[in-house]
Amino acid sequence: MDRMWSAVPAGFSRMLRFGAVGLLNTALGYCLILAGLKLGLGDIAANMTGYAGGLVLGFFLNRRWTFGRAGGFRSGTAVRYALAFVVAYTANLTIVVASMSAGIVENPFVHLAGNCLYSALFYLGSARFVFVGAAKDTVLIAIDMKSPGAAT
Repeated sequence: MDRMWSAVPAGFSRMLRFGAVGLLNTALGYCLILAGLKLGLGDIAANMTGYAGGLVLGFFLNRRWTFGRAGGFRSGTAVRYALAFVVAYTANLTIVVASMSAGIVENPFVHLAGNCLYSALFYLGSARFVFVGAAKDTVLIAIDMKSPGAAT
């Protein structure tokens, strides 16, 4: 099994981890939305609570597991993560609003296209802008990937 994964480019496995984190933060966010609605928060507050919870979970899982950044919390990383989210979400909404302006309303494929763009932009933003680190981080990740049981 290790041989099979060694043939997979590191960037591809990182994208898969990003996708898995996305599924987890979506599940948590949705559960929080449902709980908020049950508690009487209303649509907007429940939605904001769900997205906030999902973003926090996504930040910590992506930081450590997807992009292999260990160490202390840095507020600058969290700010960059929030900015990457805003850019990606704005692009998603732009597709939806443009489609509505063109007369395409309540079409699930519009939302799918927006979500695909959101995911791609959020991944690229996370990989190239948010979770960037010193060269020694990359070396530690490479060593850790070759020796899964090794302590770092």
